[in-house]
Amino acid sequence: MTATAAPTGRITVCGPFDLAASARFLAGFTPAGRPDAAGESGVLRLAFPADDGGTPVGAVIRQRAPGTVEVEACGPPALAEAVTAQVRRILSLDVDGTGFAGAGERDPVVGTLQRERPGLRPVLFPSPYEAACWAVLSQRVRRSQAARIKQRLAEEYGKRVNVGGVALTAFPEPEMVAGLCDFPGIPETKFERLCLVAKAAADGELDAVALRALPVEEALERLRLLPGIGPFSAELILIRGAGHPDVFPASEGRLAEEMRKRYGRPNAGAAELAAIAEAWRPYRSWVSFFLRTAQERGGDMA
Repeated sequence: MTATAAPTGRITVCGPFDLAASARFLAGFTPAGRPDAAGESGVLRLAFPADDGGTPVGAVIRQRAPGTVEVEACGPPALAEAVTAQVRRILSLDVDGTGFAGAGERDPVVGTLQRERPGLRPVLFPSPYEAACWAVLSQRVRRSQAARIKQRLAEEYGKRVNVGGVALTAFPEPEMVAGLCDFPGIPETKFERLCLVAKAAADGELDAVALRALPVEEALERLRLLPGIGPFSAELILIRGAGHPDVFPASEGRLAEEMRKRYGRPNAGAAELAAIAEAWRPYRSWVSFFLRTAQERGGDMA
């Protein structure tokens, strides 16, 4: 697909941010399937279905100064501002990070994590829709296997986008996935759930702005109404899809394991772990991301 490069948009960064740290994370993030993400110094290229309902778009992202990120939108010119806004969410630049250092000052464990990965912020799925698809595909299988299936879906049904001279494939738009009959490697029940999640996205039920505007428990409850979406998946969609910055993912077992180890509390239950996380407000999602990234070492996260 030929995409038109739009005039560069600029994002003002509030708080520390290093685009190279985001690219390095994305290069090791199994669901993204982008080992090339950090291949070009100072530049990150992305392709994804736009928030307008799935138009395939791309973005060339550069950081020439600490407080500014430039976004060259690739796609219909009318979507240039929307693409910049979506990039802002994907890179967690829509959140004021000036107070994040305070979480590290209150909690030495968090401070250590921040020093280990300076300038890193959560890197999100391009949309709640794509996060929900990953949540369904990755259930009861190895993440590497789920990633291969996700990549094959993109290669077969996604659109190619010219992103600053590099061809990248965007994940298929919701209506495309919702209209499929089957796909090799996806069991029938799981495939039905995937199609229903895609239909929900096509119907506007997975809008990032709307989900973040709701009280957390209400947003999670709505997400759990989707077929195949349980507590863990609902938290994943809200945190890593919609980009809510202050949710403690109580259903994330690997996070609980890492917290017990880091805080020296091997028998800590859910309530005790949630109490520890109170010191992370209003960045509980961010700290949880740091802990999971540290646990996986290479960023191979669910």
